[in-house]
Amino acid sequence: MDPYSAEGELINIHNHFHQAQYQEVVDFDTSSFSPENELPTRLLVLRSRIALGQAQEVLADVKGASEPELQAVGALAEQSLGKSDAAVAVIEKLAASHADNVAVQIIGGTVLQAAGKSEEALALLSQHQGSLDAVALIAQIHLQQNRTDLAIKEVTAARRWAQDSLLVNLAESWVGVRVGGEKYQQAFYVFEELAQAPATSSVGSLVAQAVCELHLGRTEEAQAALDQAIQKAPESADAIANLLVLKVVSGANSDDVTASLKKVAPKHQLLVDLEEKSAAFDAAASKYAPKVAA
Repeated sequence: MDPYSAEGELINIHNHFHQAQYQEVVDFDTSSFSPENELPTRLLVLRSRIALGQAQEVLADVKGASEPELQAVGALAEQSLGKSDAAVAVIEKLAASHADNVAVQIIGGTVLQAAGKSEEALALLSQHQGSLDAVALIAQIHLQQNRTDLAIKEVTAARRWAQDSLLVNLAESWVGVRVGGEKYQQAFYVFEELAQAPATSSVGSLVAQAVCELHLGRTEEAQAALDQAIQKAPESADAIANLLVLKVVSGANSDDVTASLKKVAPKHQLLVDLEEKSAAFDAAASKYAPKVAA
């Protein structure tokens, strides 16, 4: 039996992970799990700890491990600590010797994509044998490549065999937000259901709900969702970044929110993009600066 299926014993802890409920994963009671699921469970817990900012502790936890799965997690922790080159070197070595290992595929694909090696990540992930985690990551990579057509193809194919899996619903919603139109509302329903139910609510689902609300022109509702997210995690870079977007879209002063984002995540992609666009604007404007003859 697939341990992640509706009948599998890992379904709940797996769903917590993909709902971005990382503390719930760490605190999950795994005492009743079968011995063969000990390693998959440990991987989810370790990845959740990295997401919670405990990469240094995770790195110490897996130091010297011989299992390729734990070596991959160690690489993910290293990347989280800013050691991307070292992390990629570990993953490339694992990919050469354990490319058929699903954990190496998923964690390795995550590390490679974060390092800007999209084609290497896709090549590794494409070797999966019916892994929804791999499908979801492949769809995310295609979306980052602006290949919405390939993301749609990937998710549509998975829907045929995954049926009503949470991960397929999430992947379809990510694609829907990119496609737009009536897909915004469909994605909203998925994220709102997760965000507003106490058992599934997380910062990630609240931010996703807010993004859909913004696309649907519902700024007050987006503000409410982001307020809930920031109340849960005051230093969530994603929540603050989307609040900054909301302020700009609403025409409100965004200086305080910009300052907050710079404090929490000075290298956040939104800030990098804003700086690049500001520099490009200044360079273009300088060509048209008025010249006063002496």
